[in-house]
Amino acid sequence: MQVWPRRAPLLALFALGVAISAQTSREAMLLVNIHDAATGDPTPARVWLTDARGETPAILGIDQLAVMWGRFDRPEGYALQPDGSFYADGSFQARLPPGDYTLRIEKGYEYEPRSETIEAKAGALLERDYRLDRWIDMPARGWYSADDHIHIRRSPRENAKILRWTAAEDIHVGNLLQMGDFWNYVYGQYSFGNAGRYREGDYLLSPGQEEPRTPEIGHTISLGANDFVRFQEDYYSYDRLFDRVHELGGLSGFAHQGMSFHGYRGMTMNVLRGKVDFLELVQFCVANGPIHTEHYYRFLDLGFPLTALAGSDFPWCGRGSRDGQRSSRIGDARFYTYLGGDEFSFESWFRALKAGRTFATTGPVVELTVNGMRPGSTVEAGKGDAVRIVAKAYGDGEQIPLQGLEIIGHGRTLAKAKASDAGQSAKNLAVELELPVEHGLWIAARADALPGQLAHTTPVYVSVDGGGFHNPATVGQNLDRCEQDLQGLEQELREPGDQLDSQASRHAAELRRQIAETRAVLASLRERLAP
Repeated sequence: MQVWPRRAPLLALFALGVAISAQTSREAMLLVNIHDAATGDPTPARVWLTDARGETPAILGIDQLAVMWGRFDRPEGYALQPDGSFYADGSFQARLPPGDYTLRIEKGYEYEPRSETIEAKAGALLERDYRLDRWIDMPARGWYSADDHIHIRRSPRENAKILRWTAAEDIHVGNLLQMGDFWNYVYGQYSFGNAGRYREGDYLLSPGQEEPRTPEIGHTISLGANDFVRFQEDYYSYDRLFDRVHELGGLSGFAHQGMSFHGYRGMTMNVLRGKVDFLELVQFCVANGPIHTEHYYRFLDLGFPLTALAGSDFPWCGRGSRDGQRSSRIGDARFYTYLGGDEFSFESWFRALKAGRTFATTGPVVELTVNGMRPGSTVEAGKGDAVRIVAKAYGDGEQIPLQGLEIIGHGRTLAKAKASDAGQSAKNLAVELELPVEHGLWIAARADALPGQLAHTTPVYVSVDGGGFHNPATVGQNLDRCEQDLQGLEQELREPGDQLDSQASRHAAELRRQIAETRAVLASLRERLAP
């Protein structure tokens, strides 16, 4: 339940004063109220208001949702977002020179956007009341959205404003990450654990960390721990940090799909040694995104469970561009966690996250069950048994028009549907499959809509006669690739990079320890899994 304060439409006295002022001016005054159609309550939303040149006019009262943001804590923005939009807390006012304007209002992916062309005449008072309808209600289905990767420096005074930013994108859990490197950290969070969380209704902020980060073995994310963890003197021992995060009740994984900053090397050392909980599978940072499954499928095929998460990496990455720069947006990549009938809270959400009940998306909704079990679950079967797989995808048909839906098993398409198929549509796709199983496997679902609109579930893991879910057909090549990653890191130690943050050679002994431990695991996997 939301607890945004109820506001009557803008006060009549204020409107009267504005009207009198506008009559003496060549400017028009636009007064806008935004409501949730289902509840009738004012609701935060994202707003674009542009003139014929595509520029945003002066906004009155916007400072109520203004928060300083910028890369490396530089003040690159305050009231306006990177793409020229702004956040409105249920209402806003704008003084407009005469002319035509385009107004667009959005609230995440579950709500239908509203847009209108407005003619502003000199001295006019323009009042608008917009009601935002959902095309799908994910909390009613038991799913709650989250962004695992937001960078905004925060003090307690800013909690309410930042929460309304994330609520305007319909992000129920905004994870604010303190970000470090070998030298320092930025985007400071005033506290961690419960003391650093802030909640209003069904929206909350939670602190986390993108730390450690190195160019040789990747960037990491940790969520939900009761404290910030940093070992500057032993910075490349990711295993040590992950162990400590787990002791503090948190989860750890790799950012940027494991693609950037040689994250796949860090994954090889730490996934194989059982240190990693998730991969940030969906994001717009990496070229040709937003989904890269190469490393995700590799470690799943080796029999290691990994939960699929997603995040925007605001204010660094984003879909599209503005003035040659990426147009970063909170929640443009997000993941949903299934709470079922549990009441929403950080604790219930984090339990479900630990269980892997997620799908990651940039728009489409995708659901999967195997024998009635949801993502993150293990289905027990006997050799020759058939498992029943049901995948469904949902879009709104216009902004998110579905194109296709696939059931994926061990990285291969097992069944698929297209919107053009009989009985399917751009709003609803469904695939069902009875699959006999001879050995364990992982099963996921993937959906796509317009370019850049993709969704992918965490797998359901099928165990046959108590065995694992690795892929016998790819074991050899995947183990060889892991060995190549280790050799690449050893080359880095022999020939250190010249970047300021390339500090691996200073931690060569600890890295060689981790390489040796990983090679022992590789040897064991070759003996145990090789066909």
